[in-house]
Amino acid sequence: MMITPVHRFRDIERKPEYLQPEKCVPPPSRASLGTMWFIRDGCGIACAVVTWMLVFYADFVVLLVMLVPSRDYVYSVINGTLFNTLAFLALASHFRAMLTDPGAVPKGNATKEFIESLQLKPGQVVYKCPKCCSIKPDRAHHCSVCKRCIRKMDHHCPWVNNCVGENNQKYFVLFTMYIALISLHALIMVGFHFLYCFEEDWTKCSSFSPPTTVILLILLCFEALLFLIFTSVMFGTQVHSICTDETGIERLKNQKPTWEKISGWEGMKLAFGGAFSLGWFNPFSNLSCESPVPAEAVAAAPVSAIMTQEEIEQFLARDVAIQVLHE
Repeated sequence: MMITPVHRFRDIERKPEYLQPEKCVPPPSRASLGTMWFIRDGCGIACAVVTWMLVFYADFVVLLVMLVPSRDYVYSVINGTLFNTLAFLALASHFRAMLTDPGAVPKGNATKEFIESLQLKPGQVVYKCPKCCSIKPDRAHHCSVCKRCIRKMDHHCPWVNNCVGENNQKYFVLFTMYIALISLHALIMVGFHFLYCFEEDWTKCSSFSPPTTVILLILLCFEALLFLIFTSVMFGTQVHSICTDETGIERLKNQKPTWEKISGWEGMKLAFGGAFSLGWFNPFSNLSCESPVPAEAVAAAPVSAIMTQEEIEQFLARDVAIQVLHE
C-alpha cells in the first residue's frame, strides 16, 4: 500500500509550529466534554451584550411608553403578552445559539492512535487541519475565532458570539425569525401609537413628556426597521442554505458538491431535529438527529492493514491530504 499527496489549500496556515506532530496533543477525555461551550472573544461578547440591551430597550418602550398609558386594556394585554413572548423566545434562541457547540471537531485528534482507528479504505481521502491538529471531516472548515474546525460551518456570527454550524443552526434560524417578528410588531405598534397621539393630547398618550416620547419612539422605529431588514435577510439565507444543502462558505467559494445532496424538506427535518412539529419553533427542544460516533467508540484495526507507522508519521508531519491506494 502507498500514499499519495492530494494538495488542498483551504484553511492551511503554513507555519512550522502547526505542522509538527508533537504539537498535536490528544483530544480531551469524555469527562471534559460536558463543559459549557463558550467563545471568549471580546468583540463577540460585546455584540451579544448589545443584542440583549437592544431587546430590553424595545421592551421598555413598548411597555412603558405605548401600552401602559393606553386606555384600551385589552389592546395593552394582548400586545404586551405577544411582544414579550416573542422577545423571550428570541433571547432564548440567542442563548442556545451562543452556548451550543456548533459541531466542533475534537481538537488534536490527528494522532497515530486515532488514524490507526479510522480503518482507511483504498481511495479514501483524509485531511488534516494544521491549525488545530485535527482530522477534518468532509464539509468542515476551520474558524479563526473559535480556533476549531466546525462541521458544516455556515459562518461565524459575532451577534451570537459563535459559529453557525451543524448543531446550532436551528437556534440561529429561530433567533433571526423571532427578532424579525418582534421588530415588525414594534413597527406596527409605533405607527398606531403615533396616530393615537396625533388624535389625542400628547400629554395623555404617554407617561413621559412629549419630546421624550417622540425621541424614544423614533429610536425604536429606527432600531426595529434596521433589524427587521437584517434578520429577515439572514433568515432567508439560512433557510435557503438548509433547503439547498449548501453552507454559506461553500456557496461563497463556489465549491462543487462532493457529497450527496438531500432534498429541501429532508434538510429542514435534519436541521430542526425531526418531522415537522411545534418543537421546530421551540428553542428549548434538543435536536434529535444522530450525532457522530465519538473517536473512542471506533474500533481499532491493525496498522499493517491500513498504514505503516512511517506513512502515518509522514502524514502527521505534512500539511497535505493523503489518499490511500492499492499497491
